[in-house]
Amino acid sequence: MAVTLSSYDVSDLTLGKPSLKSLPITSTVSDAVSSLKRHADTSIAVLSLSDLIVAKVCMVDVLCFLLRDDINLSDPLSALHSPLSALLSKPSGDLVRHIDRHASLLEALDLILEEGAQDLVVPIRQSQSNRKKKNNNHHHHHCWLTQEDVTRFLLNSIGSFSPLPALSVSSLGLVDPAVLTVGYHDPSLAVSALLPLSLANQTAIAVVTSDRKLIGEISPSTLANLRDPSVAAAIATLSAGELMAYIDCGGPPDDIVRAVKNRLSERGLNGLLDLLEESMSATTSSSSCSSGSSSSSDDDGEGGRRGGRRTLRRRRSSGSYSARMARGSEAIVCHPWSSLVAVMMQALAHRVGYVWVVEDDFSLAGIVTFRDILRVFMEHLE
Repeated sequence: MAVTLSSYDVSDLTLGKPSLKSLPITSTVSDAVSSLKRHADTSIAVLSLSDLIVAKVCMVDVLCFLLRDDINLSDPLSALHSPLSALLSKPSGDLVRHIDRHASLLEALDLILEEGAQDLVVPIRQSQSNRKKKNNNHHHHHCWLTQEDVTRFLLNSIGSFSPLPALSVSSLGLVDPAVLTVGYHDPSLAVSALLPLSLANQTAIAVVTSDRKLIGEISPSTLANLRDPSVAAAIATLSAGELMAYIDCGGPPDDIVRAVKNRLSERGLNGLLDLLEESMSATTSSSSCSSGSSSSSDDDGEGGRRGGRRTLRRRRSSGSYSARMARGSEAIVCHPWSSLVAVMMQALAHRVGYVWVVEDDFSLAGIVTFRDILRVFMEHLE
């Protein structure tokens, strides 16, 4: 089996992947925001002065930057004109590594597991005509290779690992109890303190009741899909439960928007209020989804659970949203006795890098991540 897998190289995992979008490090945060809004990608690569890809940034990096201190909160428009390098002070777990397209799958796994790489940068073969074109748009002829890509590849070869796929995630030691949590009524600024960690870990923040029942989640991937820096206004003023309603379906209920504006005015955060007004004005024509989103929050904030269901909170469907965006604050869950292959299929189907683990009463037991899943496969090979 190891011989079979070692016969695959990285290029087998990147067939058909598009070139990544990039910006030079001399750009501004505002340039990054414009690029993220303009392109389908939820992240962009950052090029060093020597034209080397050194980092990957998304809208959550912008949100964390705006929420980092009172100066940025009071004058976010000026903060957005800061150099792009201001977004790069991330936790050490956030690493980008380069790998040759002919490197083996096992080498890629080693970079992810031993060096802690979140994303691998892989060169894409160029046609002769493309080599002659100048790179005026800063689009590198590279693509990202993610933990999701590797996990999907392994799932396609899952039969080679029997009986591993049928074993439960608890028996494999995959349930990590060390999760990031906030209470439903906790202020969202508690969320902002955990956002950089959840982004670095490629997980999310669980929203729980006082007795640790899982209600939903606040996910960096969902926030990134909103592509809106004015979400910082909601994070700065709302409770965790209110923020869940704000991000559901990509359009906040009118009463929550009014609450955000009132609280910004009370705190004298006029710059953040201007940023929110500007964003709301620009998206008025595409906010039809907002009318139904107010029903996502129960009166007591701790309802909506269904025994035996593998998802929490009501699903919303919209053809214009990705799998991550359609989920909003809904949490994807499994049980300690769920099989490895079932959990892999859940995570890949919902385009997330983790699945929450709950008991029968929806008490939060832990989390299973792609990184830990990949480690089990690597250990199995060894």
